[in-house]
Amino acid sequence: MQAAQRLRRTGMSNVLCYQPVQKAEPYQLSYDNTNGASSVHASRNLYCTLESSSVGESRALYNSPSAVYFSTDGSPMSQQDSCSYPLDNNYGSPISGSCITDDMNSFIHKLKELETVMLGPDSDILGSYDNTFPSSIASPEIDSWRQMMEAMPRGDLKQVLIPCAKAVSDNDLLTAQWLMSELRQMVSVSGEPIQRLGAYMLEGLVARLAASGSSIYKSLRCKEPTSFELLSYMHILYEVCPYFKFGYMSANGAIAEAMKDENRVHIIDFQINQGSQWITLIQAFAARPGGPPHIRITGIDDSSLSNAHSGGLSLVGKRLSKLAESFNVPFEFHAAAIPGSDIHLENLGIQPGEALAVNFAYMLHHIPDESVSTQNHRDELLRLVKSLNPKVVTLVEQESNTNTSAFFPRFLETLDYYTAMFESIDVTLPRDHKERINVEQHCLARDVVNIIACEGIERVERHELLGKWKSRFRMAGFSPYPLSSVVNATIKKLLESYSDKYRLEERNGALYLGWMNRDLVASCAWK
Repeated sequence: MQAAQRLRRTGMSNVLCYQPVQKAEPYQLSYDNTNGASSVHASRNLYCTLESSSVGESRALYNSPSAVYFSTDGSPMSQQDSCSYPLDNNYGSPISGSCITDDMNSFIHKLKELETVMLGPDSDILGSYDNTFPSSIASPEIDSWRQMMEAMPRGDLKQVLIPCAKAVSDNDLLTAQWLMSELRQMVSVSGEPIQRLGAYMLEGLVARLAASGSSIYKSLRCKEPTSFELLSYMHILYEVCPYFKFGYMSANGAIAEAMKDENRVHIIDFQINQGSQWITLIQAFAARPGGPPHIRITGIDDSSLSNAHSGGLSLVGKRLSKLAESFNVPFEFHAAAIPGSDIHLENLGIQPGEALAVNFAYMLHHIPDESVSTQNHRDELLRLVKSLNPKVVTLVEQESNTNTSAFFPRFLETLDYYTAMFESIDVTLPRDHKERINVEQHCLARDVVNIIACEGIERVERHELLGKWKSRFRMAGFSPYPLSSVVNATIKKLLESYSDKYRLEERNGALYLGWMNRDLVASCAWK
């Protein structure tokens, strides 16, 4: 009987509506920075939206994570051919209305068969759903529905997300529709960690079906806007979680150790972002016995993404130059606004007499490899760096396996990895923090959506485990560079100011930062 009640409540038609259409039209992106909401709109009323609460709503729920309309062949259909739904007061989910198809008679007996199997011969839920489903459902799909209704634990969000992803993977659109309607009742951007992550994973699943993942990913990119509130998102994440600090400290420690006797140092940073990594290194060099070296930093960033940085690379250079001047450190900055995969030797400003350090911090997983391009930019870049004969190369990457995995195992890996990430945020950033929703949406949700919704060249979040990175570095001719025990001790001290659920381990010449039993970030150095 609980199944019948649950079936009536969700209506099984809350998320996707199917009708035949003549032609689907392309998506167009619009992004509104003023209220923290992003939406992807299709031309002529085709749409798929993700709406987040404004920063002023401390307990806002995940209102309508998506509204995507499909034809029977899975392609998006126009809004005038679809149905509109009123929203309930708790989750913003549709509570009434249905998409009516012209030919339902051939399907009614199949739905009746499902009802009989689940609830017995005297049950009657069919009256509420005569006009809900399309008329081309094969009996194996009915069996799948029956098994799902019998086996799925109620209230366990992971156990709904996983079958939903499997249905999407199998192109089982009806099951995906039903499970998305279940998920819509359960996710919330201001709830438990799994509810918040579930909201963005649901968005990724819907975007994958709508083939709009790339547009949504672009709308969710964590940029450095002009307003103070949006500018602070990355800084908040940097302060509440040790992931960035861990990576930057371990890399800086290896560079400082390698350059302790050098008078002229050239650092090539392949994703400089706001340049915050180099603040502590410049300060450390300023205090070096015998005086600081001359430091030159080549900052590389993809100008087409406009990530940087409220004024571009030139402003990053000015900030670092001003800092170095305040510490009496001789300093130069060389900007290279070029994607990492397009870098050539002439872009790097190599000069004789300089000791070279190369920094890959949270960057290499964005470079396409042999699974995406026949050019294999990832390995080519490592060979180029090796040809420069650097004293040290630092690598910091998320310890996750999402590069070449098929969609479903990639979904499972993402669910496991980001569950730990969201749980760690929950410990240090209160749920009623007015900016937490925007921090998670702009700085984490974009990656989740890209991993789940995108494929091919559009999927830029392609993480590999450290074992695979080690193989790539060795094939390029590198050998391991031991990390400093002093730096390791400093990082351990840093973690004392965070939750005791974080752990730091040194294994096989690398440092791993983890949350409970899940490795999240790995750091190592090469020469």
